[in-house]
Amino acid sequence: MSRSVLLTTVALILLAGCHAPERAPAPVPAPAVVAPVLTRAQIEQGVPVAPPAEGSAPAPVPADQPPAPVAPDAGLLRIQVLLDRSAFSPGMIDGLPGENTRQAIEAFRKANDLGDGDLADQALLNRLTAVDTAPVTADYVLTPADVAGPFSPPPAQDLVALAAAGTNFSSPRERLAERFHITEGLLQGLNPGVDFAKAGQRIVVPAVNDAPLAEVARIVVDKAEKAVRAYDATGRLLAFYPATIGSSDRPAPSGVLTVKGVANTPDYTYDPSRLTYGPGGRKVVIPAGPNNPVGTVWIDLSRDTYGIHGSPDPSKIGKTASHGCVRLTNWDVEQLAAAVKPGVVVRFI
Repeated sequence: MSRSVLLTTVALILLAGCHAPERAPAPVPAPAVVAPVLTRAQIEQGVPVAPPAEGSAPAPVPADQPPAPVAPDAGLLRIQVLLDRSAFSPGMIDGLPGENTRQAIEAFRKANDLGDGDLADQALLNRLTAVDTAPVTADYVLTPADVAGPFSPPPAQDLVALAAAGTNFSSPRERLAERFHITEGLLQGLNPGVDFAKAGQRIVVPAVNDAPLAEVARIVVDKAEKAVRAYDATGRLLAFYPATIGSSDRPAPSGVLTVKGVANTPDYTYDPSRLTYGPGGRKVVIPAGPNNPVGTVWIDLSRDTYGIHGSPDPSKIGKTASHGCVRLTNWDVEQLAAAVKPGVVVRFI
């Protein structure tokens, strides 16, 4: 397979540096409840809960009881949406503290002269809302196209089975969750009792905007931090993305590469004759789709078989390993890919 694809819309991708990421079990539909986990008013007015005082210990949990589930925080959810709209991606919007959100806050604070650290405080919220006063939630009415399919079974680990079953979304709820950058569980929790397979229903969603980036001149892939940063020609930071970057067994490249081109909606080819991992067997071509092993976009790099690409499971970004490539959420890599051209420098540190 030639690696000279330049800004094409469909390509057959042969990868020796990437493979299907670990996939979570198929989501179980949430039971009907009488009230949303958070109201729109709570989210729009939310301020993150203050962290525990230094030296304080959490209340003990009896040994015979599992820990209580962590409820989403309205203020943190609000900050996640605002970060997402500022191109400082927290990954999936879930209203929960986590490493991806922590790093996005840290990057935003540093870029906006709010000091070092990752504190989600009033100063951070004030800066985010000073430049973006729009509501962080919105109404959305499910359309016939949202629920019509086609849908595929949840992705299988076996590539032959995956190729046969297809790589479309597995449900309308998964499609909508990805569209609005939110976990399926929180989407259901904000809309209790909603059947996402029925058109015409009005739901509450994060008001994400997928605004395009200015032209990217340089990309920095930080392997230790598990993050990707995009800069313009003046050195201004345009975007921050959490990422899955290689593994101890198959680390990502080092040094300076360049972008060769972009393939949208790529196929994925497993060819054991070119791989040093995997079960062997015969060549398998996985069709394009959002649950393809490389997601919806492949940014081709100047080292053969390596690239920056999407993911069929955004919940795993920054939390699992890859076979050398750089994996982002589908919405993040789509935003980045639309702003790069052949020749853009990609520096791995």
